[in-house]
Amino acid sequence: MTSWAEFEKAEPEFAATVRERFGMYKHHVLGTLRRDGSPRLTGLEADFRFEQMWLGMMPGSLKARDLLRDPRFALFANPGEGAEMTHGDVRVSGRAIEETGDELKGRYVGETNAPTPFHLFRVELDEVSAVGLDGQEIVVRTWRPGAPVRVLRRGNDEDSARAEG
Repeated sequence: MTSWAEFEKAEPEFAATVRERFGMYKHHVLGTLRRDGSPRLTGLEADFRFEQMWLGMMPGSLKARDLLRDPRFALFANPGEGAEMTHGDVRVSGRAIEETGDELKGRYVGETNAPTPFHLFRVELDEVSAVGLDGQEIVVRTWRPGAPVRVLRRGNDEDSARAEG
């Protein structure tokens, strides 16, 4: 796992693309694991500040309880309107670590006016991916800690998939 700041340092251009994509819309889709292991999808706002990516939630919400029990998550950026994939798809996954310190949470509230009380989770990344179109090809970029961005291109036929770099 790695922090957002470490991701930005390792892959600044890709990190900027991902951050910009999350910034296009306010609400995104969070995937967590329910107590029985089945997936739960809920709406969520993502926030970038203090060199980190943050997830804030109401106290006692089901998604917060899911993350307190099992911190694994996936967050899919709002795809926007239509089916054109104009800006592509972006997803981050990893672990959400709750921050409980009064100083940090107070600083966060001071900058965001977040309603209190609340849960504040810092994102630790395991994977970042972006999918977009380049002409008639789908381009998938994937990053994992300790490795460079991997690029895969694929057309409409079965034999067209190829890795770059």
